[in-house]
Amino acid sequence: MAGNFTDFGDLVLIIGDFHVPQRAIDLPPCFKELLHTDKIRHVLCTGNVGSESMLEFLRGIAGSVHIVKGDMDEGMDFPEYKILQFGEFKVALLHGHQVVPWGDADALLQWQRRLDCDIVVSGHTHSNSVREVEGRFFINPGSATGAYQPWAPSPTPSFMLMALQGASVVLYIYEERDGKAEVVMMELSWLTRLRMLQQQALRQQQQQQQQQQEPGW
Repeated sequence: MAGNFTDFGDLVLIIGDFHVPQRAIDLPPCFKELLHTDKIRHVLCTGNVGSESMLEFLRGIAGSVHIVKGDMDEGMDFPEYKILQFGEFKVALLHGHQVVPWGDADALLQWQRRLDCDIVVSGHTHSNSVREVEGRFFINPGSATGAYQPWAPSPTPSFMLMALQGASVVLYIYEERDGKAEVVMMELSWLTRLRMLQQQALRQQQQQQQQQQEPGW
């Protein structure tokens, strides 16, 4: 898929773990080309930006940029986590080194309960993933540069785009392979169904309240 994001809806870029220049030189050129667009409304960065130049790059993508502090972001004044509202969905953003064991489903679920959110976005593992646990979604965009970790010397560079259209959430997972960006689409269908059920219940409640307020005959 090229850089045509016209029909994606309200786009949120999910990206992080650059480690530039400490562990990587730069973003893959194919990623830079894709992100050279005015269609992205928000940026969620899981931290470990690495340099002021990379920070400026992120700020140039969208007017709304949210960054949390990674374990290697020394000297950068970012919060430990952020709670954000996108349409009907509450999203928690954190780096992920606070989740012990790293990337563990039960530990992530504890953070979800603590922050009371629909979606948890975190990084640190340098491996992209999307998981559903007890009806909540946990998104890890991986490392945008493929920066090494001791347990993963050569991760695949990756980032994600989250498209929001009403009660619908669709993820586009981008990976760099042989110099080209490959994409996989995934709909977070449980969240979509949940929002539809909640909206239906709210409408029924409003109708009942309206009927109770109407004068009797």
